[in-house]
Amino acid sequence: MNNADLPATLIIGPSWIGDMVMAQSLFHVLKAQAPERPLDVVAPEWSLPILDRMSEVREGIALPIQHGELGLRKRWALGRQLRDRNYGQAIILPRSLKSALIPFFAGIPIRTGYLGEHRYGLLTDIRELNKDRHYKTVDRFRALAGPNAAESAIFYPKLMASVSGGGDQSEANQSGTGTETAPIAALCPGAEYGPAKQWPAEYFANLAIDLIKDGWRIWILGSKKDRHVSNAITEHMKKADFGDATDADRCSDLTGKTSLSEVIDLLGRATVTVSNDSGLMHIAAATGCPVVALYGSSDPNFTPPLTENRRILYRNLACSPCFERECPLHHLDCLRGITPAEVRANIDQLLLSGQPPSDQGR
Repeated sequence: MNNADLPATLIIGPSWIGDMVMAQSLFHVLKAQAPERPLDVVAPEWSLPILDRMSEVREGIALPIQHGELGLRKRWALGRQLRDRNYGQAIILPRSLKSALIPFFAGIPIRTGYLGEHRYGLLTDIRELNKDRHYKTVDRFRALAGPNAAESAIFYPKLMASVSGGGDQSEANQSGTGTETAPIAALCPGAEYGPAKQWPAEYFANLAIDLIKDGWRIWILGSKKDRHVSNAITEHMKKADFGDATDADRCSDLTGKTSLSEVIDLLGRATVTVSNDSGLMHIAAATGCPVVALYGSSDPNFTPPLTENRRILYRNLACSPCFERECPLHHLDCLRGITPAEVRANIDQLLLSGQPPSDQGR
């Protein structure tokens, strides 16, 4: 069969922003195997702007279901809608039973995925997940492309710039993020998973104060759910003596004020991004922005920022990684042990020395 005659492949994408970015490495492998084979991705509606920036994806298909919702009738309806597209294969990235329902309802003949929640019958092509061989999330995704697919060099995700620049960015421009000559530090203090992945707000504030005094601009980015931590950062910054009243205005809190598409473009324009292990960290890496990544309860070996232009700070304590949402020991030493001065030093080293990826504290 000629590549041009290949039926399309349907991919059931993950629910987390970072995982969706990392999944592009799988898409790249699939396109390398069969360049003419179209790839469509079923994903939560909020993540479609990410898929719009991936050259490998023909179409992002909105999953009309809330996170955690079974939505059996909705899944059946979407599956029936997709039946007429005659997909040749479905690759299901999540390991839940419900994630395999849409390809089953769509009657797709080859349904590939890990066994997960005993998905016998829902999958026709069950792959064994070897967690020791494929520890990284990105390798687990790539392994679904076929034998030895995960052993090839990792393709680092690359999100295309928006032709329109991410909309008019009205909130961003009103906050002084238009044409910039000063270096810009994008701070991403949120983490959807929980506070055990969040560097302390006062540390972000102290870093921002130090950078502003050296002529930097600060953008604080995140969703509406991160407003409490961004407010804590800006409140702490009000206590600083900048010496010049204008310096206090060099921090723009854009948390919850921008679309995901706008955030992608803003991260692509930043000089450096300082982020917890979060979806925005992975987006920043995929835009080509240098990243200083802060790890606490999670493991940088499991979900590292996929870029050569990075610095990873991780204490590797005896209690880490615990993968808990909140610190079970109530001290958060894994993140409190990373000081603002250390982060600033890594920013300088990353931007000035051109050093290779750092695995500090590992």
